[in-house]
Amino acid sequence: MQALTTLLKKIEEKDFILGVIGLGYVGLPMSLTFLRKGVQVIGFDLDPHKIECIARGESYIKHISSHDLENHVKTGLFSATDDFSKLSVPDALLICVPTPLTKNREPNLHYIETTAKAIAKVIRPGQIIALESTTYPGTTVEVLQPILEESGLKAGKDFALVFSPEREDPGNKNYGTANIPKVVGGIEPQSTAIGKALYATALEQIVAVSSTQVAEMTKLLENIFRSVNIALVNELKPLCLEMGIDMWEVVDAAATKPFGFMPFYPGPGLGGHCIPIDPFYLTSKAREFDIPTKFIELAGEVNTSMPYFVIQRTMEALNEQGKAMKNAKILLLGIAYKKDIDDDRESPSYKLIELLQKKGADVSYNDPHIPKLRPVRQYSYQMESTDLTPETLSGADCVLIATDHSAYDYDFILKHAKLIVDTRHVLVGRKGAENKVTMA
Repeated sequence: MQALTTLLKKIEEKDFILGVIGLGYVGLPMSLTFLRKGVQVIGFDLDPHKIECIARGESYIKHISSHDLENHVKTGLFSATDDFSKLSVPDALLICVPTPLTKNREPNLHYIETTAKAIAKVIRPGQIIALESTTYPGTTVEVLQPILEESGLKAGKDFALVFSPEREDPGNKNYGTANIPKVVGGIEPQSTAIGKALYATALEQIVAVSSTQVAEMTKLLENIFRSVNIALVNELKPLCLEMGIDMWEVVDAAATKPFGFMPFYPGPGLGGHCIPIDPFYLTSKAREFDIPTKFIELAGEVNTSMPYFVIQRTMEALNEQGKAMKNAKILLLGIAYKKDIDDDRESPSYKLIELLQKKGADVSYNDPHIPKLRPVRQYSYQMESTDLTPETLSGADCVLIATDHSAYDYDFILKHAKLIVDTRHVLVGRKGAENKVTMA
């Protein structure tokens, strides 16, 4: 226990080194949050492109400033490596690796397990390990802890172990890593206390909970709440269209109620790493207890059906123009899963491209934040963003708006496009929209 007492003192005195494993949309912002407080950070990642960018002080994530990054690299406060044998150097390790689903929508803990094995090879007394990757309740103590203890060291005695779910929202101008309350739960009280002290070094508000399981379930509840409510408005959207009711106007009107309602808006499907994936981590765990999770599964079915609905609306819109989907030129606007960011993780736009191509359409895309499509887990399209010119717009049989980026000049798009399918409600009420726009 002396090792943990010493660790807590080092953290309270800000005399510690932080290691961040996984330098993506979670790990890099968290690294910068600690760096801004003067904490030395070593980043660990297997992607050579990220390592090289950090060495040059260049950001590879749009909403993160290269200037901010470069300053910390120049001072020697921040470095990155793919040498996982150096995991013994930091006093604190944050695990920020992906937790995807398998093709059968089962949890894929490969990245957590591989990382844990790498840590177990070099772990030393007096370290704290914090898992931030979203997962099902029990992962920290059932999966991570046994692998780490293969080292011969004991969690809660030789090293501290906590779960602290990431709460990143790329592009959010009001909330960033530093001012989003941070939930922390340890395997025992001392681990929790050390975890709380660690995050309090750089973050404004820490919320300590009684266990890692509570912390794990907290993250899932947050995203299941959003998934279910988004599914509700997605389910109502086709009904409102058939009834001639503007679903967005309905939501805005309901949102004027000062209590008991929170607005959620329909779209072409779910994107991002959290909402399309996280709920299924709980449904999988629930099956172990023979407990059905009908709301979660139904919400998943509704949300994953939305790209099919959009394609159906696109086909109907083309038919009204005397065009078939086969060989139609479709210009897709927006690859990012939400507006004004370069994050395309689990974006419904990829499913839209797949479905359009299966129908025989000639698909191109434009996204001011994503100039070239990079391989993702399910798709590997060799496509580059098309310039939005009068000729490009007029040459398309249909322009499909999938992401409502602020950079788009919607009046310009309306002027030159022949036909538009709008999944984001951005063209309603604009001059000329009544004759060109189909809502989806």
